[in-house]
Amino acid sequence: MDNSTQRAWVEAIGRAVDRRRLVDTALALCDIYSPTGRAAGVLDCLGTLLASEGFTVERPRGGYDPAPAVAVRWPGAASGPVLQFDGHLDTVHLPFVAPRVTAARLTGSGSADMKAGVAAAVEALRVVRELNLAQQGSVLLTAHDLHEAPWGDGSQLEGLIREGYVGHAALIPEYLTDVLAATGRGQAVLQVRVSRSGAPVHEVMRPRDEPHVISAGAELVRRLDRWNEELAGHSDPHAGSESVFVGQLHAGEIYNQFPQELWLEGTRRWLPGRDRRAVEAEYRRLLDETSQATGASIVGEFRLVRDAFRLPEDDLLVTAFDTARALRGESRLPRGGKPFVDDGNTFWAEAAIAAITHGPHGGGAHTLEEWVSIDDLVRVAETYALIAALYTAQGAGA
Repeated sequence: MDNSTQRAWVEAIGRAVDRRRLVDTALALCDIYSPTGRAAGVLDCLGTLLASEGFTVERPRGGYDPAPAVAVRWPGAASGPVLQFDGHLDTVHLPFVAPRVTAARLTGSGSADMKAGVAAAVEALRVVRELNLAQQGSVLLTAHDLHEAPWGDGSQLEGLIREGYVGHAALIPEYLTDVLAATGRGQAVLQVRVSRSGAPVHEVMRPRDEPHVISAGAELVRRLDRWNEELAGHSDPHAGSESVFVGQLHAGEIYNQFPQELWLEGTRRWLPGRDRRAVEAEYRRLLDETSQATGASIVGEFRLVRDAFRLPEDDLLVTAFDTARALRGESRLPRGGKPFVDDGNTFWAEAAIAAITHGPHGGGAHTLEEWVSIDDLVRVAETYALIAALYTAQGAGA
């Protein structure tokens, strides 16, 4: 396609994106309380909204019956690559803050993370349909629950992927704006229980043949610290080093009690190329060795949040993303690390497809003070629609 066609797309998309319609969609989603595991209401709202606008809405379960997901496929005139817009509609478990609009911002629970971003993807889908932009391919929109840890484990999206609700590449409107994430670490939550057989007693009555769980816990922390030093040698220029971290440690009920158990929590983060099963096995081997050395029972959980992530920079999606920014007069985003784990990690690990996390400028995620820029919501909707046109056109000729 020639440059004049691409520039015509930019102008047409700019006229077609409806700011009021976009904000109203975001408000409707943000007005429904949807903590992780209980996002059925907001998913129903989105499904009803899209159906009322003439889209054919599917409600796949993805292995989670309480909150069926939403899926809409918009096909072009010819078969070709499928670009997926994907977002979660569940929020962290904090008190609900009702949405509110000012001249520049939308505030309220889930506005930044990431209901407003999903609304921008919906607006982009509308524009793709109105302008017939995906002539040589199609767009798939999906929205789901079970994203936010520790209440969710990402399993509904994994289920959707297994059921075939997956494109050849994905755009995720999460709140990452000023960098193109090229690499991201995987993450697991570590939960460990260190215990002995007897009941808690006064320190002067302690059985001499039973291990001190605090001493055993201290030894475990020492070994984890040493492991973390070793992991620092595994690093990526964008994502940083692998790590193991202890953030909580608790034992006993009073200063002179010989406690029966200690528990600690932390994280393990690893780079792409590392098999997460091997990462878990290494962790469990360390627990077993510490148990043998201290005499205490040490039992641990390895709760996977997301696997590691890498963006193949030669993928057509990256080309379309960079081209869209150039056509809009925006600079090429620097490549960097993904500071958090998100569903892009899942697309890479489970479906081996490129996924770009790029959403509207906002702040306050995981707090009571969430906000998102309305101007940037419009920009994201326009960008997604343009990427859909560029990506499907590229794929048809590839």
